[in-house]
Amino acid sequence: MEVQDQESLARWDGLGSRDASSRNEAMENICQEVMRRVEAIGPIPAPAPSPPASVSPPNSDLNDILAHLLMLASRCPFEDVKERSIRLLQAVQDLGVRIPRPLGNGPSRFIPEKEILQVSKVDARTQSIFEDAFAALRRLDNISLVMGFHPQYLESFLRTQHYLLQMDGPLSLHYRHYIGIMAAARHQCSYLVNLHVNDFLQVGGDLKWLNGLDEAPQKLQQLGELNKILAHRPWLLTKEHIERLLKAEEHSWSLAELIHAVVLLTHYHSLASFTFGCGIMPEIHCDGGHTFRPPSLSQYCVCDIANGNGHANHHDDLFGNQEVCGEVEVLMERMKQLQECRDDEEASQEEMATRFEREKTESMLVVTAEDEEGVPSRDISRHFEDPSYGYKDFSRRGEHVPTLRVQDYSWEDHGFSLVNRLYPDVGQMLDEKFQMAYNLTYNTMATHKDVDTSMLRRAIWNYIHCMFGIRYVARYSSCDLSLILKCRVFMLSQHCRDRC
Repeated sequence: MEVQDQESLARWDGLGSRDASSRNEAMENICQEVMRRVEAIGPIPAPAPSPPASVSPPNSDLNDILAHLLMLASRCPFEDVKERSIRLLQAVQDLGVRIPRPLGNGPSRFIPEKEILQVSKVDARTQSIFEDAFAALRRLDNISLVMGFHPQYLESFLRTQHYLLQMDGPLSLHYRHYIGIMAAARHQCSYLVNLHVNDFLQVGGDLKWLNGLDEAPQKLQQLGELNKILAHRPWLLTKEHIERLLKAEEHSWSLAELIHAVVLLTHYHSLASFTFGCGIMPEIHCDGGHTFRPPSLSQYCVCDIANGNGHANHHDDLFGNQEVCGEVEVLMERMKQLQECRDDEEASQEEMATRFEREKTESMLVVTAEDEEGVPSRDISRHFEDPSYGYKDFSRRGEHVPTLRVQDYSWEDHGFSLVNRLYPDVGQMLDEKFQMAYNLTYNTMATHKDVDTSMLRRAIWNYIHCMFGIRYVARYSSCDLSLILKCRVFMLSQHCRDRC
């Protein structure tokens, strides 16, 4: 993993400027520094009869710089920085020094890299969002690149995340990133853990805390119980859990701090599901995102980096186009039937409750992680307690626990005002993000256009809540008619997975 000190970070600061001359000056300084380090390696040995492709630089700091340049050459939204990075890497390679090359299939396992990189080239709004994100973080991460297919949501997402992590708030910056690590680790999401380990150290976090949760302050350790319940079995959360955190004497949390922590925990629990569901790959400049080993078949050309040709793009067609088209037709027919029948409006309260229980039972057609053997890797599990604790559906085992009816306690009527009172502006940002996710549609399904997708979107929304014991007294038959089994399998496997 690339972990940089403050001097190293300052090296890249100017590249995020909106001013082209400032970017050019920063890039010129980087070029000079890289060439000085390359020259310090000494004369490159003359080729032997069977030489390696080139010399790998022994200086680990130079390796980190070259890996960062590789990221800029592929991901930077500013074309001048991207082109200069490519030329610099090519110059280093021409001097006989081995440069890194990307691993994997781009930002996502499931989407060809060329398609992802093309989005910002054809949409000015997405390009502007990418530039803003890069200016703020000095990187454009793979989550943002994949989310760029939905620029409206991406803009809301980045604004909210920036506020949670970087703007004024009850928690210190290093606490925020450490809580992000705890939440991502709970779902075994190594991608997010690695991202925030780096950010945690950059804002002055104590390296010792990364040895494990037991090395972190007692105040953070006490958050572990809340973390695991919110991640896997939120229906078990009680007011006593909150009271214990608020009344822990010298290690107690203020109500404002706890609101901030809970928002961060749930944000990264959800983001872990997005990461798994979209097949997000390691960042190019981090461990697992690049290698200095030469390619096995042909000479690697740095000029291919920017257009997505730096590696093979093999994206398996999991179902086959013909099968997918057939499933879409079936799904659209079911949606049409639902629109015509609208029998939910006549259903009694008892019938609604029966449908809710049926949805919970049917969700158990999927094998969850608790039914599988497997222990979280030590590298991830060090950041949370009780690694055997995971998602456990109560309905399948005949357990009777209270479910939450949104009519009794909802975000709109209760949660919004509480969050906004204790953590100003965050309630509004979250509400905008929720509304964006709830209403976002392009009225298309596969190759079909002008499709009313509201039934399917409502069914997915309700079904996900249902998996976590949240009950809507309305329209549970929409799940029966609109969702095919594979869709349910996917949702349960991503939102309730307990290991990577």
